[in-house]
Formats: sequence, structure tokens, C-alpha cells
Amino acid sequence: MKVKPADRTKTVQEYYFSAKLRQIAAMRQSGIDVINLGIGSPDLPPPPSAIEKLREESLKPGVHGYQSYNGVPALRKAMAEWYQKYFGVGLNPENEILPLIGSKEGIMHITMAFVNPGDEVLVPDPGYPSYSSVTRLAGGIVRTYDLTAKNSWMPDFCRLEDTDLEMVKMMWVNYPNMPTGQRGSMILFERLVKFASKHNILVINDNPYSFILSRDYKSILYADGAKNVALELNSLSKSHNMAGWRIGLVAGHSDYITEILKVKSNMDSGMFLPVQLAAAEALMAGREWYDELNSIYRRRREIAEEIMSLLGCRFDKRQSGLFLWGEVPESSGGGEELAEKILEEAHVFVTPGFIFGNNGKRYIRISLCASEELLANAKERIKNIIS
Repeated sequence: MKVKPADRTKTVQEYYFSAKLRQIAAMRQSGIDVINLGIGSPDLPPPPSAIEKLREESLKPGVHGYQSYNGVPALRKAMAEWYQKYFGVGLNPENEILPLIGSKEGIMHITMAFVNPGDEVLVPDPGYPSYSSVTRLAGGIVRTYDLTAKNSWMPDFCRLEDTDLEMVKMMWVNYPNMPTGQRGSMILFERLVKFASKHNILVINDNPYSFILSRDYKSILYADGAKNVALELNSLSKSHNMAGWRIGLVAGHSDYITEILKVKSNMDSGMFLPVQLAAAEALMAGREWYDELNSIYRRRREIAEEIMSLLGCRFDKRQSGLFLWGEVPESSGGGEELAEKILEEAHVFVTPGFIFGNNGKRYIRISLCASEELLANAKERIKNIIS
């Protein structure tokens, strides 16, 4: 290149799934039928009322212009009512909720709003790779903290307290957890709030999986004093099958939301109005919507568990969320080796746990975003290569 890229591009690599999907596409072009059990992109439709709302609103002539940077009142109100109904958290829709073009966008906005070059950010290992990459792009320093099966995939607060936390500005947590499926608890969230308050750290709970294979809805913002030191990201991508619609939110104290909006308003111009109104409609879905969705995921989960058992993997049946996380047997060499063997020999793609950190190296992850038929087909293919 004649023009050199910014130094910050050297701190990150192409997202793992971006490269892997190209490989899968090339295999398919060569005539290989690959079953993708790696990606958490829901394959089921959103609530019918949301689709109808989108259609109705899109036909109106005056809805196609720029929208406000902080979302329309109807969407913020629906988000606040959703939080009150399911999480028991009261939020002022005027200034404690900021709609986002997906919660992944929020990871960047929050980081840009609060992390200065040289600030340290606590990132879980294993954890969502974007927490680390966005920190580096902002000039922050990634400090990983261990999540292990021995500690039920929870932070080891005693170990954290034994370290120098002076330069730590932010901490990412994610419960229900991805990739491990560990459920959150109010005991955990209260401990996190106390920890953050003591050390003047902003803690952010990334919370898109509360409604998947669970009716135990929890938010860190429910904990006493949480709004002083905590934010929460949420999304309609998983809970309402609207991943491609790009609708998320960040919730918390109005002062924090104001700072995030400063960043966001310089980076986008708001979501398409009919999409916002359709999202508000989706949030009005009753508990029966989630129950029906979870009945499908439970059946899929049973087949995923059978696949894990075939592979000799150990897993916790109490997991929630869109995935099944399993520890591979010693004989397999590791999660990456087993995943590559399955892809090359059975033409089934499962996610190797190493992409989530060092503590994921001996694990694989199976997505439930595939039909029972596809999962059963994958199971038979895997059975054939290990028999």
C-alpha cells in the first residue's frame, strides 16, 4: 500500500468468523455441503406483529428521512416497559435508555466514551472477542481475568483484589454468559457493584441472552447502587430473532448515557423509523412468545447434547443461551483440533473455544441456530467419522 494504515489496525486482526465463513463459502462452492453450527444467528422469524408493523409503517410517505440520534420516544418507552416487566428495573425513557444499531455498536461507543489511551479494561477469558479488540482500538490496555469451570465461570474477586487496580477504568461482564452458558445471579451482580464502587470502575453487563432457555430474567441494574457504577447492554437480536434488524440498547444513569450519546451522534444518524416502531411492537410480545421459542430451542438442545456426548465432551446441563459449551476429551488434542477434524471429515462447523481466550482452548461450542433436521444430520455425519 502506498498509504500506510493507522497503527491501531496492528492491534487487531480480522474477526475469526469473518475468515471462517469465507472458508465455508469456498467449500460450498466446490460442492461440499457444510452444516454450520458455529454462528449464533437466529434462524427463526421475529414476532409476526413486528413484521406487520414494519410493513405498515414503511408504506407511509413521511418515514424515510433521518431520525433522532437517541431513538424515537415510542421505542425508548417500549424498552423501559420491557425492563420494568421482565427485570423489575425502572428506567426513565427520556434519559436512561439509548437505542443502538445493535449492542455490538454499543461496545465501541461505551469504550470511546470512557477509555483513554493507557486506561486498563478488565476483560473475561473466555469472553466475547470484541471486548478486547475495541479496547485496543481505543488505545486502552486489555487485562484479562480468568473464568473457569472450577469457579463456575464467575470472576474470582479475591484474586482480582490481590492485584493493582489503580489503572482499571472499566470491566466487561456477560451474564447469562457467552460462550459458557453460565447463568447470572443477583448475588453476583451485587458483588460486582460493590467491587466497582470500591475501585471506581465502570462495569458493563452485556445481556442479550436472558430470554433464551430461561425464565429467570436478571439485570445488573436491579442491584442496589448499580446505576452509579454500571451500564447494561441488551439486544433484540437473540430474544426476538431480529439479529439482522440491528436493534440494541444501553441502559444506565443519565450522565453515562449523555456521554455515550456524544460519541454515537458523531458516528450514525439513527435507525430507520419503521424499524424502530417495529422493534417497539416486538417488545410487547407476551411471555407465550418466549415460551414457544424456548420449546423449539429445548428440542434442539437435546440433539446438541447428543452430539457432545458422541464426541466425548463434558458439559453442564444447566447452561442457558443460544449455545452448548463442552469440554473436549484429552484424546482429542484440543478444541481447535477437534473442530477442524469435524469440519474436514464430517463437513460440520462447530466453534473452537480458543477464539474466546486461553481458558477456552479445551472447549467447543455448538450453536442452536439450526433446525432439528440439520442438527440430526450433523449428528449422523459425526457418528460416521468416529465409529
